[in-house]
Amino acid sequence: MKTKSLVMICLMCIVSFVMQAQEVIKVGIIGLDTSHAPAFIGLLNSDDPKPEHQGFRVVAAYPYGSKTIENSYKRIPEYTERAKKNGVEIVSSITELLKKVDCVMLETNDGTLHLEQAIEVLESGKPMFIDKPIAADLVDAIAIFKLADQYNVPIFSSSALRFVPKNVELRNGNYGKVLGADAYSPAPCEPSHPDFSWYGIHGVEILYTIMGTGCKEVSRMHSEGTDVVTGLWEDGRIGTFRGNRTGKHIYGGTAICDSGAVIAGGYEGYACLLTEILKFFKTKVVPVSEAETLELFTFMAASNESRRLGGKPVSMEQTFEKAQKKALKKLNKLNK
Repeated sequence: MKTKSLVMICLMCIVSFVMQAQEVIKVGIIGLDTSHAPAFIGLLNSDDPKPEHQGFRVVAAYPYGSKTIENSYKRIPEYTERAKKNGVEIVSSITELLKKVDCVMLETNDGTLHLEQAIEVLESGKPMFIDKPIAADLVDAIAIFKLADQYNVPIFSSSALRFVPKNVELRNGNYGKVLGADAYSPAPCEPSHPDFSWYGIHGVEILYTIMGTGCKEVSRMHSEGTDVVTGLWEDGRIGTFRGNRTGKHIYGGTAICDSGAVIAGGYEGYACLLTEILKFFKTKVVPVSEAETLELFTFMAASNESRRLGGKPVSMEQTFEKAQKKALKKLNKLNK
């Protein structure tokens, strides 16, 4: 009898192990050219992941990735080896990756590649998180969302700064109504990307997390080391973004609320963002709307036009309409 009981216990343990293994959601990563990739792999494939990160594992990665931006492509060999050591299979194509995973994190640092890489994932129907920037410019951002709608695939994009606890509290009204906000972040330039989409997007993400949508007009003051962008919201509120190219790399801001001035949250790592990504993979409910992401990109595009015009105010609506026409033309060419 003892032998039978022992056998039954062993069988139950095996069944339990198999069931748990089957319940693990398999994550694939595209792009091992950014520090975000090894950070996410380390958190998910840890021997002791946080409770909110359990039930997921990065099982495969396609390493490319930028082939033209030196400070990105030079990271690929190191991050590839680190991924292997964490039990991640390195594959030779996105097609191969998609056969092995349930969902995708598009981590390629080079936003100019995102539309091309996203298309194959969208065609597969698998939910996808696209790390910032969702694309290098507003035109490609619109095109990606239109394709996601066409294939009925849930996607979202965000910087880690959006989900810093203090910024979430401000967004949720914990300090009263937000009457205005000033945000800042580093904003180094990359020639292949329009201003801010490469890196200044971090501070713009803070601004939009705090203020929400509704900006109607943008103006920008530019100097060699700093840019200040002022947005006028439809309800009369004013928000600013300061992009710094000199001095220490700092992230943050100040929200002017009913209760007074509240310091916004700065960079605190990737764990909070990862938690939201995993919730999304489970529920298919996006934590950041398409409308907000596109307005955020419109804000950056309008600021670039304002700079070109010497600081004159630029309409958000007109900026978006111009980009949308270009996006539709681009999609028509892709569909031929």
